[in-house]
Amino acid sequence: MRELSLRGFASRAAARRWAVLVASWLLSLSALAVPPGVVLAEEPLHVQILAINDFHGQLESRMVSGRPMGGAAVLAAYLEARAQQAREQDGAVTIKVHVGDVIGASPPISALLQDEPTLTVLETMGFEYGTVGNHELDEGIRELLRLQYGGCHPATGCYDGTRIQYLAANVVWADTQEPVLPPYAIRWVQGVPIGFIGVITKVTPTIVTASGVQGLAFLDEVETVNRYVQELKRQGVETIVVLIHEGGTGSRDGQVSGAIVPLVFGMDDEVDVVLSAHSHQCYQGLVGSKLVTQACSSGTALADVDLVIDRTYKDVIAKRAEIVDTVVDAPGIVPDPVIQGLVERYAQQVAPRVQRVIATADGRLVRQQSEAGESPLGNLIADAQRWRMGVPIAFMNPGGIRADLEAGELTWGELYTVQPFNNYLVAMTLTGEQIERLLEQQWIDQPSPRMLQIAGLRYTWHAERPVGDRVDPEEIFLEDGTPVRPDGRYRVVVNSFLADGGDNFTVLREGTERVVGPIDLDAFVEYLQQLPQPVSARIEGRIRRVP
Repeated sequence: MRELSLRGFASRAAARRWAVLVASWLLSLSALAVPPGVVLAEEPLHVQILAINDFHGQLESRMVSGRPMGGAAVLAAYLEARAQQAREQDGAVTIKVHVGDVIGASPPISALLQDEPTLTVLETMGFEYGTVGNHELDEGIRELLRLQYGGCHPATGCYDGTRIQYLAANVVWADTQEPVLPPYAIRWVQGVPIGFIGVITKVTPTIVTASGVQGLAFLDEVETVNRYVQELKRQGVETIVVLIHEGGTGSRDGQVSGAIVPLVFGMDDEVDVVLSAHSHQCYQGLVGSKLVTQACSSGTALADVDLVIDRTYKDVIAKRAEIVDTVVDAPGIVPDPVIQGLVERYAQQVAPRVQRVIATADGRLVRQQSEAGESPLGNLIADAQRWRMGVPIAFMNPGGIRADLEAGELTWGELYTVQPFNNYLVAMTLTGEQIERLLEQQWIDQPSPRMLQIAGLRYTWHAERPVGDRVDPEEIFLEDGTPVRPDGRYRVVVNSFLADGGDNFTVLREGTERVVGPIDLDAFVEYLQQLPQPVSARIEGRIRRVP
């Protein structure tokens, strides 16, 4: 059998590029196995990266399209099964990582215990690194640093900190421009270094409460990645993986599109793999020469990335990925008993509060919006906020409605899952002109339309008109049919996230005569309790679309 020769090349760099190109081609022909009759200088190193994203503390299984999916114990079983398969087939070494938002916007089983259960469970599964997502900052950087390095909290006592290392290359202190967490990590595998760089979407300040990002600055993702790629290269690192909490859309069969694509194209070609997140989509494919993945959300899937690395040049010569669904009742899947025990212990801790019945629903209360942008659950929540603050108009951001409600008994825990952010209600005064500008901002500087859920107001928007001119001021009315006058003054209520200009609804920062009310969830609970039972909600035509 013949060895590949590097003789005759003018430089080591040219030889390396030739060897990687040829070996990559040969390996691609045989699904990551060296073809018969070809001998490399050394047997290549096989590394498997198992990744999750946007877990959001989903320790228990949930229904997705009528199937039970995920849950920490089931996820652990899939992770071990995939790792064992890779060991047996290729002798692969497995590294487990996450791509942000593993905590925050979590169900009560995790959130009521400051998300310490989620980090403990993932640590027990063997996760090593992760990047910071926007929801990791829901309670501010000080709380995230407590979870990373340890400290005490009034709700949970003292916590030792997680061994999962958060990476955040482009999150810096605003005053010093120094990173708040390590920008990258180097994981050595059998003498080969693998670099992991963590970054977060630079628009984070627009989607997190002002208090959550106080004192922080967010640098350009691509410039930051490229700077640290060069730093890793100077240390001899040739295999580089980027964990980026930004996403797009795509498919499992190789298609990737959306916001993530220009970011990946902008990254140095020395980057081999980009693990993405944030958009809760399921995809894998090549963007240029880089392998890009995202594994749905809430632990309902994982990304299995397989790398073949040349031991001499320490660079990737072949790579592939698969998005694996974590179906609960799949043949051969047995929930991990250790993880299941941890989850059951946490469930018992929060059970007295979570299981309290608040109301009864006569049907499913869903957040799915009509073509115009209105949802039954959105209407109900907006009604609750208007009622609790005693004002004529309410606006609710759709991203703050995190789950649907099933028919039957509605428990406090289920309501918490819908509104987990503990935002305060804020009443303020807006003019009619400001209300019209607020409605226009549903399309301005948004990744996709963000349709505010409303109460006490009706309006029409025109889909064929340009952004910035879709709402006619003469087609905005109060609930009783009274036109909203541009120079009129109106009391409205929003949550504290919106009041600070969150989701780019910056008009709300102009609101005057502010009055702070209760937490939004408490208002929702009180409202449901005083309604005739069972409660219901429907689309009422509060928002009308033309055509």
